[in-house]
Amino acid sequence: MKSPALPILALEAFAPDPHHQPPYYIQRLEAHLAQFPAVSKPHAHSFYLLLYVTRGHGTHTIDAHTHDLRPGSLFFLAPGQAHAWQLSADAQGYIVFFSAAFYQRQYPAARLAAYPFFDPAQRPALYLPPADNAIGPLFASMLAEKRRAAPNEYEVVGAYLFLTLELAARAYAPAAAPPPAHAQEQVRAFAQLLDQHFRQHKTVRFYAQQLHLTPNHLNAVCRRLLAKTASDLIHARVIAEAQRLLRHSAQTVGQVADALGFDDASYFTRYFRKYVGQTPEAFRQAPDNR
Repeated sequence: MKSPALPILALEAFAPDPHHQPPYYIQRLEAHLAQFPAVSKPHAHSFYLLLYVTRGHGTHTIDAHTHDLRPGSLFFLAPGQAHAWQLSADAQGYIVFFSAAFYQRQYPAARLAAYPFFDPAQRPALYLPPADNAIGPLFASMLAEKRRAAPNEYEVVGAYLFLTLELAARAYAPAAAPPPAHAQEQVRAFAQLLDQHFRQHKTVRFYAQQLHLTPNHLNAVCRRLLAKTASDLIHARVIAEAQRLLRHSAQTVGQVADALGFDDASYFTRYFRKYVGQTPEAFRQAPDNR
């Protein structure tokens, strides 16, 4: 009998308000466990995850490999990776979820793809001195900023997140690890191609051809690991870049459309409105997006 597929959780599953779904989530680990006890069981995510432990012990199993969990340990998961944990009753720390689009609001997608700890072929854990490291306090700062809910909350949290990842990359020493499953390799290769070509190519067929796959197979692999089709991921990458340009540049809507490979600004406007729910100009003028 075929074993049931692992549940793939989206950020929306952790939003306290179903009408407001922010592109990131941060919470104290102990509060997260109390609110979502089922997360200890095997599952996957469609977003990036950071887990930082300040107290307690246990094990953290990621893609069938079990790692020691202790104070000072910092774990990294990329979208599609499966994990589960066993924690002692006194476990404390922080947990952070974020979408690629949240990171790309301020920082280049290529940088996110380059972090070694998000490569399934590398070790997904960093063991820091429990009481004296530069990274731990950044999680407390992120949580405090979220609770403050200032107008520029996303920018400040994004800056703390970027600093956390940059310091982690500096402290990280890649170690030999078992090669990732073939499907994970395919999804990662697709993500790298997408980041290079999304301005010129927006069809699943193009990326499938580059990977020597059929479009149906690429869609199926993405759906199985990320609960999204390849087409969904293409549209999300285009929209993330469009939002970044609208938010942080003085380019006109027509210039943004041209930069993203749209021949017709009016078509770009319809495309943007379809996936964002408002026109590019309305998005740009919204107070939360300035």
